[in-house]
Amino acid sequence: MKLLWVLALKELRDGLRNRWIAAAILLLGALALSLSMLGSAPTGSLRASALDISVISLASLSVYLIPLIALMLSFDSMVGDFERGTMMLLLTYPVTRGQVMMGKLLGHVLILFIAILTGYGGALLIMIALGDGNTEGWQAYGVMMLSSLLLGAIFIALGYLISVLVRERATAAGAAIGLWLVFVILYDLVLFGALLLDEGQAIGQQLFTVLMLVSPTDTYRILNLSLFDGVSQAAGLAGVAAGAGMSSYLLVSLMLLWLVAPLSLALYAFQRREL
Repeated sequence: MKLLWVLALKELRDGLRNRWIAAAILLLGALALSLSMLGSAPTGSLRASALDISVISLASLSVYLIPLIALMLSFDSMVGDFERGTMMLLLTYPVTRGQVMMGKLLGHVLILFIAILTGYGGALLIMIALGDGNTEGWQAYGVMMLSSLLLGAIFIALGYLISVLVRERATAAGAAIGLWLVFVILYDLVLFGALLLDEGQAIGQQLFTVLMLVSPTDTYRILNLSLFDGVSQAAGLAGVAAGAGMSSYLLVSLMLLWLVAPLSLALYAFQRREL
């Protein structure tokens, strides 16, 4: 654990020194505060609190920015060290490749944790202060923060897989951008386009649900927008997850699977890669 912590702190320092990552984190915090302030305005829903409305806004923001920050952190994590020769130097020390990857993962997750805690946590404290100490909806907000961290960890693992499989940083950057576009934008466009063209003839509710759960970003959306009554009422998704047989345990399990599977593949490829 001491060795993992040393590796994690190195990644933490390197990540926070990256001006693009620092700018993305500042943007996340600014947008979180702005959207939360909008969410604190009075709403027409009797069951939705200001925090519930903010969960909807911030969950939508996380789908775009959290994967982007995670991929920026991880896409050149391995291939960059191979190109610079630092990976060969690192592995001359009494450290295994598995420890190197897990140390990097811990450091990158810590960066995301700081970003989410600062941006979303700061917005939470301001909203509570403006609401005269009203904490109604804090459970949904807390789940949103934790699941956002898990979503980021998933895309860090996907970034590692890219970084291990390619040979050049430029290729890794292009693959990371493509991965972000597929999961954040293109997959949903194709899915809803197919649904509109199909007009309910072949794609039923169950199949559509399964297809949505293929994407970790859609799983994240469903988890945050349907788990709590106030949020689901405000988002217009009341009963949707329950009606489709999607429990919170299933959704969390799928997100954990999305973390473990690419991380395991990345570790396997890293073990077999020649220096």
